[in-house]
Amino acid sequence: MRPSAIAIDGPAASGKSTVAERLARRLGYLYFDTGVMYRAVTWTALQRGVPLEDEAAVTALAQALDIDVLPPTVNDGRQYTVRADGADVTWAIREPEVDANVSTVSAYPGVRAAMVRQQRRVAANGRIVMVGRDIGTVVLPEADLKLYIDASVEERARRRWRELAQRGQDERYEDVLAMMRRRDEIDSHRAVSPLRVPEGAVVIDTTEMSIEEVVNRALESIGQKSAD
Repeated sequence: MRPSAIAIDGPAASGKSTVAERLARRLGYLYFDTGVMYRAVTWTALQRGVPLEDEAAVTALAQALDIDVLPPTVNDGRQYTVRADGADVTWAIREPEVDANVSTVSAYPGVRAAMVRQQRRVAANGRIVMVGRDIGTVVLPEADLKLYIDASVEERARRRWRELAQRGQDERYEDVLAMMRRRDEIDSHRAVSPLRVPEGAVVIDTTEMSIEEVVNRALESIGQKSAD
């Protein structure tokens, strides 16, 4: 039998979201990138002038914000459509300012608690590929299959730099690399739900791999899990 819930974790720009989306499509499962929820909270806080260092204010915003993650509603290369209180923020939440601040917001316990409740509710229906930074450790610790997608920080920075350039954003690679290292430091050392390899997870280093090679490796892991 195929796993009902597949948890995929990994650092920023490791390729985990693209792998998860393609894997879900191949399996006919729901694809759910939990990171967009934290990005939506961060973007909204920035837009509304909520001080990101004010944990109570950001937490209150997260608890009240209506976040929807839907199948693509526009044919512009997006993997999904993200709405925050009805506004389409799919590309806005990928802006460098959000990149630079989302780790701070996602480290707040109240914010994480508000998001995790929604994530578990969605996962309860099964047949889901859920991706994030604490899926296999916190959100779905009993997931049928756990994958940890990784890559060198230099390669992850190059991927994010190319992504920004394709959207017309002129950022220096060195600045993107510095931001990526800062995110890794925050994500790995936060007090609540730090980024780490879940127990029993299959680790895939994508530094020298194509997306299709990674997807095939993930499918092999599913086959092995099903056989077991």
